[in-house]
Amino acid sequence: MTIEPQAAASFDAERALRLAAQTFEIEAEALLAIRSELSSAFIDTMRLVLACRGRVVVMGMGKSGHVGRKIAATLASTGTPAMFVHPGEASHGDLGMVTLQDVVLAISNSGESDELNVILPVLKRLGVPLVAMTGRAGSTLARHADQVLLCKVEREACPLNLAPTTSTTAQMAMGDALAVALLDARGFHEQDFARSHPGGALGRKLLMHVRDLMRSGDDLPRVAPEAEFLQMLHEMSAKGLGFAVVVGPDDVVQGIFTDGDLRRLIERGTDLRAFRAHEVMHTAPRRVRDDVLAVEAATVMEQHRVTSVLVVDAQDRLVGAINSNDLMRAKVI
Repeated sequence: MTIEPQAAASFDAERALRLAAQTFEIEAEALLAIRSELSSAFIDTMRLVLACRGRVVVMGMGKSGHVGRKIAATLASTGTPAMFVHPGEASHGDLGMVTLQDVVLAISNSGESDELNVILPVLKRLGVPLVAMTGRAGSTLARHADQVLLCKVEREACPLNLAPTTSTTAQMAMGDALAVALLDARGFHEQDFARSHPGGALGRKLLMHVRDLMRSGDDLPRVAPEAEFLQMLHEMSAKGLGFAVVVGPDDVVQGIFTDGDLRRLIERGTDLRAFRAHEVMHTAPRRVRDDVLAVEAATVMEQHRVTSVLVVDAQDRLVGAINSNDLMRAKVI
């Protein structure tokens, strides 16, 4: 059947907004109803998963399958190993992916999905724990399950009460609730989350260290305390960082001279050629250790309103420098 496209001006805008608002109301009410009926089955499901030595194998058909893929991804990224297996493929060989160490989370609003139900006896014979996420407590899926996470909804948000809308929202929310409770029970922290999201903004902030981004070696503008002023300017210009670090024996930091310092001296009309580096330097430059997170260097810059910080080791020896441009290129800030 071909459905002819409607003219853009032919729909009722007020009705559209009313239906949109009604969708939010119906789905919000359904989630609150499910929340009020959370039972010991939720806790027992958590215990099953926490004791699991394998993975949570999520299954579902149609829209429940799409929800299942998202739930599996959320679990996996928050400390609970998980994967999605398509029920239709499971009965044609993919069931071999499921081991005795796994827990199966099967999702079906009706609990009567043929593709799921055909593999339920096999799972029972294998002795694999089965958790059902369904809207019907008396369904075939629920009867076979060891635990039932009931996601019953009174109606779909669809005006025809046909398209999976409220029911899939309920499934998604139940999956999120399970993932959140599990990550808390496991003591899962930001650093753990970053390790599974190394390409994201949080991963960059929590995994990237100053030593990964800093300038070092010959790229550092450094001079001795007795260096002539023009020699220091040449070093600053050659390295292009907007400052020169004054170091003593063994590269121990003694001070810093910046572009801003140069401007202020010029404004005074001072004869700059007579100065030595130690006479114009600041003796307390901002510094961080090379083993701290790059985001900590960004915090130091923000707090002290500077664009660069020096990087030192435990003996206060100069090992590098990092500026805001380095942090922006790495997308830390």
